[in-house]
Parts: sequence; structure tokens; C-alpha cells
Amino acid sequence: MSINLEAYQQVLSRLKPYEAKLVAVSKTKPAADIEAFYAAGQRIFGENYVQELTEKQAALPADIEWHFIGHLQSNKVKFIAPFVDTIHAVDSLKLLQEISKQAAKHQRIIHCLLQMHIAEEETKFGMDEQELQQLLQAYTTNPAAFSSVRMAGMMGMATNTTNETQIRKEFHQLQQLFGSVKTNYFNNEAYFKELSIGMSSDYAIALEEGSTMVRIGSLLFGERNYSQM
Repeated sequence: MSINLEAYQQVLSRLKPYEAKLVAVSKTKPAADIEAFYAAGQRIFGENYVQELTEKQAALPADIEWHFIGHLQSNKVKFIAPFVDTIHAVDSLKLLQEISKQAAKHQRIIHCLLQMHIAEEETKFGMDEQELQQLLQAYTTNPAAFSSVRMAGMMGMATNTTNETQIRKEFHQLQQLFGSVKTNYFNNEAYFKELSIGMSSDYAIALEEGSTMVRIGSLLFGERNYSQM
């Protein structure tokens, strides 16, 4: 077990002044590691893979708040709809429609974050501003079609670089866009409040740029072991 409970306490201390939430990213890690953080008080865990998430959810305490943070295919939504609390990576109108459809089947509301592409890498997922506007237009024009989702905020991943100026710029641009979307579309909706930015290497910058939710994995769990998947 390579978990770092000391780092966990340090992260919580860093988050406290900002009142930000910690999503402990447990992908590729065994249930025993999650249980150790659960015993320390952590309740929000994030997973990137549907099969892994469903297996862990069945084996772990029922009061864990599960967040799906990876790229999600529409045909996989049905497997996590019965229990997932928040889906971070809503990157298309089609996906949002499917989440609402599947959530309705279970008489649930699923929180959704709109993922924006803010990094230089083309490999990262997320919408551009034109796609965002098209999604928001559809959402506001026909709210009944999205009655089982709650638009909770936005998410983004910065470029994988050591250039802190660039990382800060990307986070800041998303924070500005978040503010604009809040004002223009969700001004009276208290639930549109989450800005999910920041991971193990850049969460300190993200907090300074308005993050309300950081997604931290390797700092807490150690390096991921893909060979056991």
C-alpha cells in the first residue's frame, strides 16, 4: 500500500481557507487504499473507468460520494446512473441528454460539470466555446429534456507543463468563462457553483484561480499501476 495519509492532511489544510472540496482520485488503486482514506474521513472519490467504478461502488461503503471524472461514452452512462453523484466530464450535448435519460430511469438527479478544452494538448477532451454555447442554448430552450441533471459548474484540465504561468493563464481563462456562464445562464441558480480545476501537480495554482474542487490522485495514492487493470 503506497497511500500517503500525511499528504492527505496537508492537502486538506491547503483547501480549508478556500472552502474547496477534495476529490480523491482512486483509479487503478485497490479498494483497500480507498478504505484507508475513508477511515481518515474522506468521502468523495473519483474514478476514470466505468467498469472499475461499478466494481468499487459495489464493494465499498454506501455513503461514498462517487464522481466520474474521465471521458464518458454515452453508451456507458447506464452503468453508473444508479449511483454516481457527479459527472465531471460532460463534453457534448448528446452525453448530457443521455445522462438525464438514464438518471430519470432511476428517479435520480445527477450533478454535471461542463468540460472545457483549455489545454494545448489535442489529446485532452472538452468543448470549445462554440460547442458550449450550442449546449447551453439547447439546455435553456428545452429544460424539460434535462430535468434529471443538475448543471453544477465547469471543469477543465491544464496543459501538462512545468510552465506555471501557462497553467495559471489557462485556469484563469476558465474561471472567467465560468463567471460569464453563471451570469448569463445560471444567475439565480445556487447549485451552479463548482469549478473543478487542479490536480496533484497544479492544485495550488488552481485554488488561487478560483477552484472549488480539486482532483488529486498520485499525491495521495502514489503512482498509478496500469499493469494490474
